[in-house]
Parts: sequence; C-alpha cells; structure tokens
Amino acid sequence: MAQTQFLELLRAQIEINLMHSTGESKDKMAKQDEFELSQFTSKKQFEAEIQRTTRLNVKELIHNAEASILYELALRHEKGSFIASNGALAVSSGAKTGRSPGDKRIVDEPIGWWAFTNEVWWGKVNIKLEDHSFLTNRERAVDYLNTRKRLYIVDAYAGWDPKHRIKVRIITSRAYHALFMQNMLVMPQPNDNFGTPDWIIYNAGEFPANRHSKGMTSNTSVCLHFRRKEMVILGTEYAGEMKKGVLTIMMHSMPQSQQLPLHSSCNVSKDGKVTLFFGLSGTGKTTLSADPERFLIGDDEHVWTDTGVFNIEGGCYAKAINLTRENEPEIYDAIRFGAVLENVVFDNKTREVDYCDTSITENTRCAYPLHHIPNAMIPAKIDTHPNVVILLCCDAFGVLPPVSKLTPEQVQYYFISGYTAKVAGTEQGITEPQATFSACFGAPFLVWHPIVYAEMLADKLKRHKCNAYLLNTGWAGGGYGVGKRISLKYTRAMVDAIHAETIVDVEYEELDKFGLLFPKECPNVPSQLLNPRASWEDKDAYDKQLDKLYTLFQDNFVEYADRCAHDVKAAGPYF
Repeated sequence: MAQTQFLELLRAQIEINLMHSTGESKDKMAKQDEFELSQFTSKKQFEAEIQRTTRLNVKELIHNAEASILYELALRHEKGSFIASNGALAVSSGAKTGRSPGDKRIVDEPIGWWAFTNEVWWGKVNIKLEDHSFLTNRERAVDYLNTRKRLYIVDAYAGWDPKHRIKVRIITSRAYHALFMQNMLVMPQPNDNFGTPDWIIYNAGEFPANRHSKGMTSNTSVCLHFRRKEMVILGTEYAGEMKKGVLTIMMHSMPQSQQLPLHSSCNVSKDGKVTLFFGLSGTGKTTLSADPERFLIGDDEHVWTDTGVFNIEGGCYAKAINLTRENEPEIYDAIRFGAVLENVVFDNKTREVDYCDTSITENTRCAYPLHHIPNAMIPAKIDTHPNVVILLCCDAFGVLPPVSKLTPEQVQYYFISGYTAKVAGTEQGITEPQATFSACFGAPFLVWHPIVYAEMLADKLKRHKCNAYLLNTGWAGGGYGVGKRISLKYTRAMVDAIHAETIVDVEYEELDKFGLLFPKECPNVPSQLLNPRASWEDKDAYDKQLDKLYTLFQDNFVEYADRCAHDVKAAGPYF
C-alpha cells in the first residue's frame, strides 16, 4: 500500500476514534495537536536523523517548542518550577548556581591533519583532556538521555550575521534549558532551512560525571571537542554553562576568519554611533548597555567584523540581585512571559519575586529574548564600526578613577590585563568580591592566546579611530568593606558624558604610578568622586592600596609581556 494511502487511512481512523471517545478525551484538540501529513512525515524524518547522528532514541522529542508549551512541561515535570507574578518562568538550577570553570576541559589532539589545538592557550583556563575521556563522557551523557521519557531539542544560530553565524543544536532533558537557550540563541525564521548543525551540545547536567575517569576532578564536567564539534555537560544544571560554551566556540572559530569575538555589550545612538562595553560579569555591561536613549544591539557577546558588529545572542542574561524598576527599568520590564528567572525567592501566596533575597544564591539571573527590550535593534547587527570603546572594571580596592581616558597603548595594556573583581555568586565558591585579572575581560572563554585578540582589537581601534575609556564601576572612598560602590546614577552620567564628548577637551589629572588620565570635572558627577585619592579620608591607606594594586598589575602582566610591544608594556604597571 502506498504511503499516502496508508496515512489517509490512519487519519480517518484517528478521526473515528475521536468521535467515539468519552470522558476527558472529548475535549477539542488544540491546533498544534491536529494531525497533519506534512508534520507527521517531517517529524519522523527528524527523529530518524537524531537517532542516526546521536544514538538517541526516546519516546518524545520536543523541538523548538513555543514558550507556552515549555512552561507547561516545566511545571508538570521539573521540581522547583513556578510562574512568577510577572509572568516569567521561575526555575531552580539545582546544587550549582554558577559556572564551574575549574571543570571545563578541551580535547587536545596535537597529531594529525586536525592538529589545530597546538595553538590553544593551554593552562588553568583551557585544561587538556584526552579524546578517550571525552568519548567516555559523551557515552555517559547519551546513555542517561536515553533513559528520559522526553528530550528537548533546540536548533538555533549563534550570531545574527548570516555570513558568520554558527548553527548549534542543544539536546537537553529539561524544559527550562530549552527555553533558556531559545532566549539566548537566534531562533530560525519559519522559512529557514536549518539543515545539519555545525555543533551539538549534549546537556545531561542532571547526571554526574565519573570522577574516576582520567582528567576528571569532580562529578561536574564541561568538555568541548573541536574536531567533533561537540560539547558535553555532566553534573551541573546551571544553564549558563551552555551560553558560555557557545561563546567559547565563537572565540575559537571567529579569529580563524579574521573576525574579532568579544565579551562585550554594545549599543548604538539614534544617529548611528556605536559603543562597545568590555567587562566581566558584574561590571555593568548589561546594565549600561540598556540605555533608553540608545538602541541595544546586545548585552554580553559580540563579534567585530570587517563590516561592523553583530550580536552572538538572541537575548540577554542579566543579574537579578537587587533589581528595581527605578534603577534598571528596561531589564525589570523585560522579565515577563517568556523570560526565565533562575534561583530567585518569591512570596508563596502572590508569587511576587523578592530580588533582594539572596538566600539561595547571590547569582540570581534572568534570561529574556532581545525583543523584550523596547529599543532593541533587531536584527541585532549593524554595518557601522564602533567609535567608542569602554573598558569596564569593578575595582575592589577603590584605587582606580571612576573614569579615565586611554591612549591606544593603554587600551591594549588594560584589555590584556582585564582587571576586575570576581563578584559574589558569579562562580561556585565566591561569596565576596575578590580582586582578579581576566585577560581580554573574558579569560574563561578564550581559546587562543590573549595577544591574538588584543592585536586584532588594536588594529581595529587604529583603523577606525575609536575614543577609549576605562570605567571603574567598583568602589570609591575606600576598598570593599570600607568605601561604597559607585552609584549607578553617577556611572550613567559618565557614560552620557563620553557619548556627548563633554569630557574630551576638559582638564585632566594623572593618577600616580599608573599614568591614567582622569577628568577634573564631569557633568552631574561630584568632582571629589572623580579623584580616587581625594575620596578617601585616610590618604596613607589609599597610597598603600595604590602600591599594592600596582604590584599586582606588574606581576600579572609578566605572563603576556614577551609577546607585547614595548610601548604597550610601558603604558601600564610593568617596568
């Protein structure tokens, strides 16, 4: 019997069964549940492809589902899932409420035609893993996923630029993870032919890694295989691992085509002037890029191409701690139906979220699609090069000026140094700010040596004549525990002044030892705040902290100095 005839008979039989059904089955079917020949055929083909390419064979595959469907499934099957009063899906990521960078591994294959890992920046960031250990983890993940009644599959793009984007397939056992990644990646349009993915991420985070496998140091494992173009997650349900895994993939692939991937946010003025904000989590990238007077391109991950800038992501992943509409109205209002709230505390009766309650974690997060921001630019790409670059840091010592104008050489120095503080809750085990250096403001996600990215940035800054600034969103009047965090109101005023170019030609002072130039005045900012030493009551204590931080910068830069030009080394603490 021909397939068409068989399907027609099957359709008729289903309709007869529905007509004679009783009880709850009499309810009218939803449109998405109606039987359609084209859907039946494509679904079977899709299931066959998944089984052939991954060895996954489960009863139900849920592919690129609507948010409402994922809500329903999360509420039914995932403990700790609720609908908050603002309409967002509130979820729990389990024991891990932050990334586990110490458990990240990259497969090292130094021999053969695929031996491109020779150039990987090996060390504490990129730890080597043998191919056999990766395959063991992959087998473990697939075996676990095959025990699930249903799996969620997300096919989407990393990147808004069709010329440079990467096709990514996420396979996970949680509806929460699927909705999260559908927010964070760029979803295909209905008429897109997605085809075969470039990368597959197997998220079996509910199941632990075998800590006795070679190369494992805990029951958590996040490992990437660049030849196989696969990533495997075990032992952590924290969704941020998938997001940053995609960034690591872009950090590896983009420089090979001479495009510069950046851990940055980006916005554009109404007259088309583009600003890049560099910085680690907690420094203000998301907050400062969500400016009601400018169009948002993205809050965290971008690529500076030979024609302009595009966002890697389809959404934003903002810190929710102490979130208020008054301070961050765009982010606050973006948390509605379709958004994901991670590890927040809410009232059991009203389901109203208490963003100040950190009893679960200080790393509470919200993930929402870019179109939830009213002034977001969609598609999130622009064929204009940046004219302003702002390096953000969170100075826990309270030593650096709130704003400094940088020379081209200083930009390279401070970009490579990547000074900031690890903010409480961002990673497992961090309960209070700790001074740290993170190359290119994103060391955990770099694949190549930092100088590769720094030289590409220097070339673009020179070619496009960008103004550059170092913005300290950390402490003033004393270090952590003594001084106070610089008010967001003042930080925004400094950013406004940078965009308006009102501090370009004002009088500047020079910070002792560091050589940083900071303005004596800035509209809507107290002049005493601009001078870090003047904001301290105890000047001797400030000088000691200055010397301490200077030495830390010197010690840190030793690792990169041999590949830096003399002018770059002379632009900051080194000699």
